[in-house]
Amino acid sequence: MQPFRWDLVTPDQLGSLLEDTPEPDLWFLDDLITCAGKVLARSGNGDLVFVGRSLDSMFDLLSGALADVEEPGVHRAALSFQRPGVATSRKWALPPLTPAEVARVREVLADAGVTPASLARGPRPVAFVDVVYQGSTFTQLFEVVRDWIEDEREPWSVIRRKLRFVGVTIRRKTSPNTERWQQEEEWPAALPARSVLNVSLDYPVWSYLGDHQVKLHRSFKPKRWFAEPEGPDHTDRTRAALAEAVALVARGRTRDVRRALARAVDGEPALAEAWLRALVVRLR
Repeated sequence: MQPFRWDLVTPDQLGSLLEDTPEPDLWFLDDLITCAGKVLARSGNGDLVFVGRSLDSMFDLLSGALADVEEPGVHRAALSFQRPGVATSRKWALPPLTPAEVARVREVLADAGVTPASLARGPRPVAFVDVVYQGSTFTQLFEVVRDWIEDEREPWSVIRRKLRFVGVTIRRKTSPNTERWQQEEEWPAALPARSVLNVSLDYPVWSYLGDHQVKLHRSFKPKRWFAEPEGPDHTDRTRAALAEAVALVARGRTRDVRRALARAVDGEPALAEAWLRALVVRLR
């Protein structure tokens, strides 16, 4: 269904892959921990679904940190919606997804535990997490989910209260006139207040994670949604990336990192809610 990626929480399948790989340089770890803690705080007590592969490092860190915590769940939906644009009378735009492509998106979301039925009747919200520049991925994802809910005739009035979108954005100087990506979109108004929130990262870390970091599989764009799944890559570059991912899971399991995640929540408005205070206690 999704591209192959090693299970790094129970990594029995790694064998000797990491022999002779250099020790990874986790130069971005402190910033990643702080950002991940704030993502947790702004998730609305939702299970986390990391969209695409840009935030695989945050997925790995939190998979380790939350491995012994019953909730929230941490999942991946490796989808990328990047595809060639088409010319319109005013600008370039992305073509609509075909019915087959929509069906494949639904399959990937279901594989990550997200369906209209689970949203309507499950006990927890779902928080989609991704790096954001202009927000097109979240926009397309929302449209697919909204249409799916309508097709399944599940209650939108219930589900709209269980959807969260947390964007990891480039840190900029703040002012009353600062524009945020969600202000340019209409769909966030269909959700309750604070359902669409951001966490900022300094540009070097944001760009590393989103643009330059070697990933463990190729971007899962629509043109690859129907291709035969690729097996694991054993090149030196991928093995080095795998060593970095394994190290992040291991660091996430440590007491120091779990406590740092708890500290990152300090000052968050959601600390007034019992679920976040309970999570902080479990992390500490």
